[in-house]
Amino acid sequence: MQPKKSFFERLTGTVKLEDEERGVMPEEETADERGILEETEEEGQLTVDVYQTPEDIIIKTMVAGVRPEDLDINITRDMVTIKGKREETVEVMDHDYFHKELYWGSFSRTVMLPEEIEVEEAEAIERHGLLTIKLPKVDKSKQNKLRVKSV
Repeated sequence: MQPKKSFFERLTGTVKLEDEERGVMPEEETADERGILEETEEEGQLTVDVYQTPEDIIIKTMVAGVRPEDLDINITRDMVTIKGKREETVEVMDHDYFHKELYWGSFSRTVMLPEEIEVEEAEAIERHGLLTIKLPKVDKSKQNKLRVKSV
Protein backbone atom coordinates (compact mmCIF):
# COMPACT_ATOMS: atom_id res chain seq x y z
CA MET A 1 0.00 0.00 0.00
CA GLN A 2 1.35 3.37 -1.03
CA PRO A 3 1.37 6.33 1.36
CA LYS A 4 -1.29 8.98 0.72
CA LYS A 5 -0.18 11.65 -1.75
CA SER A 6 0.08 15.26 -0.67
CA PHE A 7 -2.35 17.83 -2.04
CA PHE A 8 0.40 19.22 -4.29
CA GLU A 9 1.19 15.76 -5.67
CA ARG A 10 -2.49 15.11 -6.42
CA LEU A 11 -2.89 18.56 -7.96
CA THR A 12 0.13 18.40 -10.24
CA GLY A 13 0.49 14.64 -10.74
CA THR A 14 4.12 14.74 -9.59
CA VAL A 15 6.02 11.80 -8.14
CA LYS A 16 8.39 12.03 -5.16
CA LEU A 17 12.02 11.69 -6.19
CA GLU A 18 12.51 8.74 -3.79
CA ASP A 19 9.52 6.91 -5.33
CA GLU A 20 10.79 7.48 -8.85
CA GLU A 21 14.24 6.09 -7.93
CA ARG A 22 12.63 2.98 -6.40
CA GLY A 23 10.52 2.54 -9.54
CA VAL A 24 7.25 3.10 -7.73
CA MET A 25 4.77 4.65 -10.15
CA PRO A 26 1.63 6.43 -8.99
CA GLU A 27 -1.59 4.44 -9.11
CA GLU A 28 -4.48 5.65 -11.21
CA GLU A 29 -7.03 7.42 -9.08
CA THR A 30 -10.71 6.78 -9.52
CA ALA A 31 -13.04 9.65 -10.35
CA ASP A 32 -14.27 9.61 -6.72
CA GLU A 33 -10.71 10.00 -5.41
CA ARG A 34 -9.97 12.85 -7.81
CA GLY A 35 -13.10 14.74 -6.81
CA ILE A 36 -12.66 18.27 -8.06
CA LEU A 37 -9.32 17.37 -9.59
CA GLU A 38 -10.88 15.47 -12.49
CA GLU A 39 -8.73 15.56 -15.56
CA THR A 40 -10.21 17.86 -18.13
CA GLU A 41 -8.61 19.52 -21.09
CA GLU A 42 -7.65 22.95 -19.85
CA GLU A 43 -8.25 25.93 -22.07
CA GLY A 44 -5.61 28.62 -22.39
CA GLN A 45 -6.57 32.26 -22.13
CA LEU A 46 -5.46 34.68 -24.83
CA THR A 47 -3.73 37.88 -23.86
CA VAL A 48 -5.38 40.91 -25.43
CA ASP A 49 -4.96 44.64 -25.88
CA VAL A 50 -8.25 46.58 -25.95
CA TYR A 51 -8.31 50.28 -26.76
CA GLN A 52 -10.52 52.85 -28.42
CA THR A 53 -10.35 55.47 -31.11
CA PRO A 54 -13.08 58.11 -31.48
CA GLU A 55 -15.08 55.78 -33.79
CA ASP A 56 -13.99 52.23 -32.88
CA ILE A 57 -13.05 49.78 -30.15
CA ILE A 58 -10.00 47.76 -31.18
CA ILE A 59 -8.98 44.32 -29.84
CA LYS A 60 -5.55 42.90 -30.68
CA THR A 61 -4.24 39.45 -29.79
CA MET A 62 -1.49 37.08 -30.96
CA VAL A 63 -2.76 33.95 -32.71
CA ALA A 64 0.47 32.82 -34.36
CA GLY A 65 0.29 29.22 -35.55
CA VAL A 66 -3.50 29.24 -35.92
CA ARG A 67 -5.12 29.28 -39.35
CA PRO A 68 -7.79 32.01 -39.73
CA GLU A 69 -10.46 29.38 -40.50
CA ASP A 70 -9.68 27.71 -37.14
CA LEU A 71 -10.65 30.87 -35.23
CA ASP A 72 -14.19 31.33 -33.94
CA ILE A 73 -15.15 34.93 -33.09
CA ASN A 74 -18.59 35.61 -31.61
CA ILE A 75 -19.74 39.21 -31.23
CA THR A 76 -22.69 40.74 -29.42
CA ARG A 77 -23.35 44.43 -28.82
CA ASP A 78 -21.40 44.39 -25.55
CA MET A 79 -19.10 41.32 -25.67
CA VAL A 80 -16.58 39.53 -27.92
CA THR A 81 -15.50 35.89 -27.52
CA ILE A 82 -12.46 34.54 -29.40
CA LYS A 83 -11.91 30.76 -29.50
CA GLY A 84 -9.48 28.54 -31.33
CA LYS A 85 -6.99 25.73 -31.13
CA ARG A 86 -3.26 25.70 -31.77
CA GLU A 87 -2.18 22.23 -32.93
CA GLU A 88 1.27 20.91 -32.01
CA THR A 89 3.10 18.71 -34.45
CA VAL A 90 5.21 16.21 -32.52
CA GLU A 91 8.69 16.53 -33.98
CA VAL A 92 10.76 16.38 -30.79
CA MET A 93 10.52 13.99 -27.86
CA ASP A 94 9.60 15.58 -24.51
CA HIS A 95 12.89 14.54 -22.89
CA ASP A 96 14.86 16.42 -25.60
CA TYR A 97 13.46 19.84 -24.62
CA PHE A 98 15.50 22.29 -22.56
CA HIS A 99 12.55 24.74 -22.29
CA LYS A 100 8.95 24.20 -23.30
CA GLU A 101 6.92 27.39 -22.80
CA LEU A 102 4.72 27.71 -25.88
CA TYR A 103 1.02 27.01 -25.39
CA TRP A 104 -0.57 24.27 -27.50
CA GLY A 105 -4.23 23.34 -27.41
CA SER A 106 -7.58 25.10 -27.10
CA PHE A 107 -7.79 28.72 -26.05
CA SER A 108 -10.46 31.34 -25.59
CA ARG A 109 -11.02 34.83 -24.28
CA THR A 110 -14.18 36.81 -23.63
CA VAL A 111 -13.90 40.60 -23.56
CA MET A 112 -16.66 42.73 -22.07
CA LEU A 113 -16.89 45.93 -24.11
CA PRO A 114 -17.07 49.34 -22.41
CA GLU A 115 -19.84 50.48 -24.77
CA GLU A 116 -22.16 49.11 -27.44
CA ILE A 117 -20.90 48.40 -30.93
CA GLU A 118 -22.39 47.89 -34.39
CA VAL A 119 -22.17 44.09 -34.73
CA GLU A 120 -22.87 44.02 -38.49
CA GLU A 121 -19.99 46.42 -39.26
CA ALA A 122 -17.29 44.64 -37.24
CA GLU A 123 -14.24 43.24 -39.04
CA ALA A 124 -11.35 40.93 -38.13
CA ILE A 125 -7.96 40.87 -39.85
CA GLU A 126 -5.05 38.49 -39.17
CA ARG A 127 -1.60 39.55 -40.33
CA HIS A 128 1.67 37.85 -39.36
CA GLY A 129 0.01 36.17 -36.36
CA LEU A 130 -1.59 39.36 -35.01
CA LEU A 131 -5.41 39.32 -34.95
CA THR A 132 -6.99 42.77 -35.03
CA ILE A 133 -10.73 43.12 -34.47
CA LYS A 134 -12.25 46.50 -35.32
CA LEU A 135 -15.61 47.16 -33.66
CA PRO A 136 -17.39 50.37 -34.71
CA LYS A 137 -19.07 52.14 -31.78
CA VAL A 138 -22.82 52.81 -31.83
CA ASP A 139 -23.35 56.47 -32.74
CA LYS A 140 -25.94 57.51 -30.19
CA SER A 141 -26.10 61.07 -31.48
CA LYS A 142 -27.13 59.89 -34.96
CA GLN A 143 -30.69 60.90 -35.79
CA ASN A 144 -33.01 59.77 -38.56
CA LYS A 145 -36.16 61.51 -39.66
CA LEU A 146 -39.13 59.21 -39.76
CA ARG A 147 -41.86 60.00 -42.23
CA VAL A 148 -45.41 59.26 -41.25
CA LYS A 149 -47.46 57.49 -43.91
CA SER A 150 -51.18 57.88 -44.13
CA VAL A 151 -53.19 54.76 -44.79
